[in-house]
Amino acid sequence: MSSSKTQEYTLDELMVTCMARQLFDGDIVAQGIATPMATVAYLLAQKTHAPNLYFMSAIGQGICKEPAQISISHIEKLWLDKAMTTIGFVRAALEALPTIKPKEFFRPAQIDSCGNFNNIAFGTNYKRPRFRLPGTGGIPDVTTYIPHSFFYVPRHSKITFVKTLDYLSGLGYKQENSQGIKPRYLVSNLGQFDFANGRMRLISIHPGVTIRKIINKTGFDLEIPEKIKETPPPSERELYLLRHEVDPLDTRKLEMLSGARRKELLRKIIEKENLHANQ
Repeated sequence: MSSSKTQEYTLDELMVTCMARQLFDGDIVAQGIATPMATVAYLLAQKTHAPNLYFMSAIGQGICKEPAQISISHIEKLWLDKAMTTIGFVRAALEALPTIKPKEFFRPAQIDSCGNFNNIAFGTNYKRPRFRLPGTGGIPDVTTYIPHSFFYVPRHSKITFVKTLDYLSGLGYKQENSQGIKPRYLVSNLGQFDFANGRMRLISIHPGVTIRKIINKTGFDLEIPEKIKETPPPSERELYLLRHEVDPLDTRKLEMLSGARRKELLRKIIEKENLHANQ
């Protein structure tokens, strides 16, 4: 993928840049488990337009302003190396997160047109599902009190974008107990979307993608405005920071791959991290 105004870039770099641009200086961001694209987006935003970003996690059990570089084998360093405070898991999950109401990017396994989503399982027989997913973590809790939900989907398909969820683990619009929680934004490998009118709406398409392709890969009717713009590409500075400072080991690419290719990249990342740690 390329642009006449920038050097060559990849889909993961485009998605991460789009995610970073949703953050503002002074925001507090929360990070889940095994979400390297979200983490890279946060770090990129901090190095560009949001230097006063605060990082928070129930896993890290505190808040930090100077996070460590992203890591697979030493993920705790991200929050704990220079933490401003550590308050324990229970207080972080039950007191700090509900009070501060940070921004967080979720990666849904299924999502419907109103932004409700599922990370529990595929298949309606809970005891024998077709596929068991990682689980809800704190999603059922945080989506009852954060003011807006943000999403990213590395592989846009009808498997993820569905009319009816198999299970509900995260709240969007049109749920009785949503307390006004509103999904705000989603980026996939095909385009960007919002929920301005209570339903998912296409707001930009990535270079080389057609509206027809997005419609064919979505399992519900999208709201599509008359005029659709093309997604702005990463700038040369954003690409340089991504590749050389924020994520030189390409950790973000793990979420774009599967099978043997993902396993091989994961092995290389861990080997390089261990080599650096022993130097």
